[in-house]
Amino acid sequence: MRAFGVKTASLMAFSLCLFMGAECAGDIYRYRDEQGVWHFTNIQTGDTRFRIYIREGQRTPSQYIKKYDGIIGEASRRFGLEPSLVKAVIKAESDFDHEAVSDKGAQGLMQLMPATAADMEVKDAFDPEENIAGGARYLGQLMERFGNNTELAIAAYNAGPEAVQTHGGIPPYEETKTFVQRVLRYYQQFTVGK
Repeated sequence: MRAFGVKTASLMAFSLCLFMGAECAGDIYRYRDEQGVWHFTNIQTGDTRFRIYIREGQRTPSQYIKKYDGIIGEASRRFGLEPSLVKAVIKAESDFDHEAVSDKGAQGLMQLMPATAADMEVKDAFDPEENIAGGARYLGQLMERFGNNTELAIAAYNAGPEAVQTHGGIPPYEETKTFVQRVLRYYQQFTVGK
């Protein structure tokens, strides 16, 4: 087998992505074996020899929405929510980054705290399907608890239902007030963009 130089290997990986077009979405990993031969993959194999070589390009929100549209639609139907609202929460929480982790430890697309994830029977908060199902289930429970008042449910999603109950409305926390405004803005955009 012939060993390739770094420039040749880079050109080959780039050419492969051009040839495959949209099918070549995702990170590219590589390693060089003892004979100096470069090995490439777009799948995390668990083989620790592979290191990240090319990171997936930043997708637009519409590309992420399309990627998760089926999961969002199914979870929304299951828990009685509008898909536009679930999309708005995901956009505000993680900007559609399924690997997002907040400073407080919230994880995944809908930024589930570990305790909430456990309550919603989510075993892997970084799995988009589980995360969206768990987040939608939780949001559905909040909508029910607060009489389908979207603003209060969104505030409770951010600050917790007890805080909303205690304050008799949106808590006077700057983070929560900003979050509610952002979600409502995205909600309107996603509803209009249907």
